[in-house]
Amino acid sequence: MQKDIYTLGIESSCDETSVAVVKNGREILSNVINTQIAIHTLYGGVVPEIASRNHIENITPVTLEATKQANITLQDVDAICVTYGPGLVGALLVGLAYGKALSFALNKPLIGVNHIQGHIAANYLTYKELKPPFLCMMMSGGNTQIVYVKDYTNFEVLGKTRDDAIGEAFDKIARVIGLGYPGGPKVDNLAKNGENVIKLPKTHFDNLDFSFSGIKTAIINLHHKNPDIDKADLCKSFEAVCSEILIENIKQAIKQTGIKTVCLAGGVSANSYIRDAFLKLQNNGIKIYMPDLKLCTDNAAMIASAGYYNFIDGNISDLSLNAKPDLKLE
Repeated sequence: MQKDIYTLGIESSCDETSVAVVKNGREILSNVINTQIAIHTLYGGVVPEIASRNHIENITPVTLEATKQANITLQDVDAICVTYGPGLVGALLVGLAYGKALSFALNKPLIGVNHIQGHIAANYLTYKELKPPFLCMMMSGGNTQIVYVKDYTNFEVLGKTRDDAIGEAFDKIARVIGLGYPGGPKVDNLAKNGENVIKLPKTHFDNLDFSFSGIKTAIINLHHKNPDIDKADLCKSFEAVCSEILIENIKQAIKQTGIKTVCLAGGVSANSYIRDAFLKLQNNGIKIYMPDLKLCTDNAAMIASAGYYNFIDGNISDLSLNAKPDLKLE
């Protein structure tokens, strides 16, 4: 009988301090998240120095709670999996230093995990039957990419944003029209009250790349020129044009690769309008997978899952591993 493998995940790339225990890459035993949203809401966005200090305060109690909920000890863990990029460098360093210390003290393998790979792995925790190859539409505050997931640890980026990430555009629009932080959920909620879709400009490329800065600027200009414009209509219009762009590009990626299995990943994959738009593709014989809402945003369970596949592939890090805020998937 094959031995069960328990991975401890540590995530601190932005404003969530999270530690999780996952069994065999697929079963969540615990997933503790300490969020700083209430703190950063006071400033209209994440303040890196404040985020780092709060990670330092919370990392130990969160770890203890994660092992308690999983009903295991740290010594029972087979590998320490920690996000080392991309993200805020100060925030990353807190989780990475803690993970390295645990690895050294417990004599357990250290697995450095790419945060983007973690978001992709959130789908493995939601769908036990899901296996590569598939296409992944990665959408977050820092990234918008179409990723060809060839295997659990083998990726090819087919298209990416040339300017603002889609989540960044959501946050900027929310700030300008007075919705505050965090922007994504607030825009999504208000858009449900929108009755009219305003035509907005779209930037097209010959490849699968994206651009959201023009759309963002168009929304901001509409608001500045007419402060009384219906904000719900603005939000609905923004979600509609973004969904069109995402769907157009994923259809082209399907045509290029012949792969008809598509996963969503990242914080923006929680957006109700975008989720509905992708689900409609199932009418064309395309399989759509999307993580549980609680796994769309930053969490350590996805890091523990991605770390598991790196661990069994022999991708072990040493204690010289450093934070890489601009880490790429490839």
